[in-house]
Order: sequence, then structure tokens, then C-alpha cells
Amino acid sequence: MKFLDLAKVYIRSGGGGAGCVSFRREKFIEYGGPDGGDGGNGGDVWAEAVEGLNTLIDFRYQQHFFAKSGQHGMGSQMTGKSGEDITLKVPVGTEILEEDEETVIADLTEPGQRVLLARGGNGGWGNLHFKTSTNRSPRNANPGQPGVERTIWLRLKLIADAGLVGLPNAGKSTFLAAVSNARPKIADYPFTTLHPNLGVVGIDGYEFVMADIPGLIEGASEGRGLGDQFLGHVERSNVLLHLVDGTSEDVAADARTILTELEAYSPVLMDKPRVTALNKIDALDDDTIAERRAALEAEIGGPVLLMSGVAKLGVTEVLRALWTQIEPTRRKAKDEPEAPWQP
Repeated sequence: MKFLDLAKVYIRSGGGGAGCVSFRREKFIEYGGPDGGDGGNGGDVWAEAVEGLNTLIDFRYQQHFFAKSGQHGMGSQMTGKSGEDITLKVPVGTEILEEDEETVIADLTEPGQRVLLARGGNGGWGNLHFKTSTNRSPRNANPGQPGVERTIWLRLKLIADAGLVGLPNAGKSTFLAAVSNARPKIADYPFTTLHPNLGVVGIDGYEFVMADIPGLIEGASEGRGLGDQFLGHVERSNVLLHLVDGTSEDVAADARTILTELEAYSPVLMDKPRVTALNKIDALDDDTIAERRAALEAEIGGPVLLMSGVAKLGVTEVLRALWTQIEPTRRKAKDEPEAPWQP
């Protein structure tokens, strides 16, 4: 299935049916009078987050969603049938935006969460509603209210506990394949990863979800390379794993490039806990490892772990460092009281 994380959708709720102008004319009934029924209400347009979806590809092939309009009222005080609602099934983690792509309408982060996008129009009153003591035979009825038409954007942000960031060929996909059942494409050229990948990682009897995104390069925030279009997929992560290629001649500059792009994208990413690891140590001697680790620690101002995704050296220590940051968030979510029930 092709991955798609942004889609433009056109929606329209149903219009209300018109009220009816009608009078009773029945044999052997001495008194007639107005008996026009009301029009039915138009259908609503909803969005609902469902499990089992991880892409917006369905909205590539269908962009228009129109709810049914209500039927017109009829004689004998018969109300028109209301139009059927329509529901957009979206993956968990989908943001719904206005046409400007900036104003957030809703953020669906839980399965079953629903939001009303466009309310259907009310049905018009029939002439029965206009009967008074001085107007026994009203010949007027209300038209139904029109539906709401709008353009929205759907933007998917994958929900993962840990997010992988780094330059192209830093070994992110290799690391994800080594620690999970995910099978991302791995090759010895840049931008092997063209779309985000998710994997379930296990460590010491615990499990968490890790997301791998395409590599960043200098100027990504300005649209270079694949740009920063995929950084939203690690924005929800509790911790970031910053992988630095140990075979690079200047590991400090590589780390600085990634941190600069994260800061340019959003201060939220810079404020997240980060675990930094020097990767591909199996291809280096001890002196080079020590030298580049010291340079990297001086650049980021914190500790640096050593690992090799191919040889699986130091992988367990990296995963434990990630779980140390993730576990408190799990405990906090578990301890939070459930919201009181509301009708």
C-alpha cells in the first residue's frame, strides 16, 4: 500500500428538505385545515479515527464527500426523511485542517474519536406550523436550510513512542530492521527511505513503537532534499534517537546540521528528550571511536552512546536509554483519571 500523509478533501453536508403546503380534504370530514409536514434534516459529515489504517491513500482516489439532503415534507402531516450522515474514516493521528493548511479543526489521536465537520441543514416547516386563530388556512412553508460546503486538509502524523532522526545513510533503517520486525529498504546510497516506517521494539519485556523517517540534509527546512515534510511524524514521539554516522569525517558538523533543522522546524522537537548514538563503530578502531565520541559530546553537550546496527553492538543499551525516557510517560497516562461521562 502506498504511503500518503497529506490529502485535500471537499465535503458538503446535506440540505434540509422544504416544508409542505397541504390541506386536508377527506370524505365525511366536516372540517379540513392545513396538514403540511416538515422537511427532513440534511445529513452531517463526520470524521472518525479508526484502527488498522496507517495511510491516507484512500483519499487520493476519492476527494469529494457529499451527505444526502433531507426529503421534502408531505401532506397528512408526514415529515420528510432525514438525509444519511457520511463519515470519513481516517487513521489515528490525523490532523484536520482548514483550507489554509494552518488552522487546526481537530486532532484525532484516539481510536473511535469523532468530530463533526459539517452539520446538515434543518428541514423547513410545513404550513401546519403557521396555523393560528386568525389564519386558519396558511399557504406558506419554510424552505430547508442549505448544507455547509467546505474544503479541508487531512494530515497524518504517525503516533510512535520514539522517533529516529539523522542524516541520510546514518543507519536509521538498518537500526530499525535490527531491533524490530519492520523491513525498510536498506541500501548504500542516500535517501533510500522515501516514506516513514514503523516498527514495534521489545526490550526487557516491554514494547514500544519506533518511527523512521527519511534523512534530513542541510537546508531541509527550506525544502532541500525531501525537505522537512516528514518531521511531523516524529513530532508526537516521547523521545528522539539521533543517529550520527561514525564513519563521517566531521561528526560534530553532522550533528549540528540535524539540530539546526529540528529547531527550524519546531521548538517542540528541540524540547523533546534526545538520545544521541554514534553509529557504525564496527568500522572504526578504538582511537577513532574515542576521538569522534569526544567531539560529538562537546558539540551536543551531553553523553553519546556507541552502537552498530549491522553488528548489533550496543543496541541493547540504546534501547534501554530510550525506554528510560518512554516509561514515565506510560506511567503518567496510566495514572490519569478517566474523564467523567457526558451525554
